[in-house]
Amino acid sequence: MPLEKGLVHVYTGNGKGKTSAALGLCMRALGRGLRCCFIQFIKGVVAGEMITASKLSNFCFIQTGRPGYDFKVIEEDYWRAEEGMKIAEEKIKEFDVLVLDEINVAIHLKLIPVERVVKLIKGKPEHVELILTGRYARREIVELADYVTELKLIKHPYYKGINGRKGIDF
Repeated sequence: MPLEKGLVHVYTGNGKGKTSAALGLCMRALGRGLRCCFIQFIKGVVAGEMITASKLSNFCFIQTGRPGYDFKVIEEDYWRAEEGMKIAEEKIKEFDVLVLDEINVAIHLKLIPVERVVKLIKGKPEHVELILTGRYARREIVELADYVTELKLIKHPYYKGINGRKGIDF
């Protein structure tokens, strides 16, 4: 049964856990019979959550980021972001929960105009819960949100030379 009133969440900040928080919300929603779609911008590496999502009914996981993304924007990143937005504009009509993972970074990098995401938020169906993640959340997005959580980096093993680990970080 769909939600009566869907709200808008923003998970932002430089701390780890934005994607994980969105995934946790999806797990809760799936447990209650809601249909979830998770669209991942920027990231292009196969992560554990993609493997799990493929085994769950009512959970659609789509990755539109470039494999090997290296924080240097190239032409491919623009068309991949555009494809992600087209998918989002369709999937928002089909699912109860829609996650736009790393969308704030895509806006920050000017891969997607903030106005287009604002339009998506304002035009979302009443019952849809919409989650936008990523650093650099723009004021326009924050003002439209019902929940805003900023994750703050205190300490991270990366700064000790420990890279991301399969099953823990991706």
